Amino acid sequence: MPGLALADAGPVLERLAPALLLSDVDGTLVGRDGSLLADLDGKPTLVAAEALVAAQVAGLEVVLVSGRTAAQLRETGRLLGTRDAIAELGTVLVRGRKEELVWGDAPRDLGACPAEALERSGALAVLLEAFAGRLEPHTPWHLGRRGTFLLRGQAEVAEADALLAGHGLGWARLLDNGRLRGDYPHLGPGPAHAYHLLPGGVSKAGSAAAYLAGRGLDRAQAAAIGDSPADLELAGVAGAMFLVANGAWAAGLGDPATPVIVTPSPAGQGWAEAVNALLERI
Repeated sequence: MPGLALADAGPVLERLAPALLLSDVDGTLVGRDGSLLADLDGKPTLVAAEALVAAQVAGLEVVLVSGRTAAQLRETGRLLGTRDAIAELGTVLVRGRKEELVWGDAPRDLGACPAEALERSGALAVLLEAFAGRLEPHTPWHLGRRGTFLLRGQAEVAEADALLAGHGLGWARLLDNGRLRGDYPHLGPGPAHAYHLLPGGVSKAGSAAAYLAGRGLDRAQAAAIGDSPADLELAGVAGAMFLVANGAWAAGLGDPATPVIVTPSPAGQGWAEAVNALLERI
């Protein structure tokens, strides 16, 4: 189903008692080149920063939920004033200075972490061979990862998962984490996407649900915001799911029974619009 305009989302938001916002980072909270102080075109802006401060003043906690690594999110959190995070699409849970690997269906005898198991099992090689010329490591951001392997290009997720299953690697899956702004013409016409190869049984939603339960928070106390199909998984654990306008293309890819609220504006401006809507309910 198409997204629900923020202006029409009153009946959904009225059911909330928001205490926490599960927030994607790239393309959602931050703009071009990962800057909090720029929009997607690189124009300087304070809108997202001001909304982040307003959330903190009002007591709306922001927990970063991203494909970024735990180390990246920890440093980002230090700059933004956030503490906990869910890294690498749910495969690494960060509580303060403590990190917990979430293995899901990955075999533990193939490496010290899920990312090693994915590579040593041959799952990565299967996809790179099958999608040669269309899929490649998302350099340099594929380095230093413990939970997932990061790729870029153009691939059909269902086709990739079927290939993995056909090679006896059904415990692994490919997940679309949204469109990239960079130009990668050698990977085919149209926008390239970021993809994560990760273990089955692991998701942003699963780790977010465990995190919320550990905090004693129920669904009505949490909202989520993102810009990709991977973020839509959070709709199952949050009382309200937002997509910023640049992620509106993914609105119809989630559960048809769950409304997805689309902000009028993209990235940081849209993030601020969602936060302001939540602050009205505090």
